[in-house]
Amino acid sequence: MIFELIIWVGVALSLVGLAGLIWSIVRVARARRTLTEDAALRAEIQKALPLNLGALLLSVLGLMMVVLGIFLG
Repeated sequence: MIFELIIWVGVALSLVGLAGLIWSIVRVARARRTLTEDAALRAEIQKALPLNLGALLLSVLGLMMVVLGIFLG
């Protein structure tokens, strides 16, 4: 029972992380289409980088929880 909960919480974290990664990709792609100056594009990418890394961290932690729940369950 508790291991199923670990699995589902891990799935939720992975999905939130995946949504963050997709949002980061869309944000940078939109900036590449609209911004013409190199400095402005670099600034937008630097703003998106922490979001990208945080989303990746959430996704990895969620996947680790899923694997842990499967192994222990």
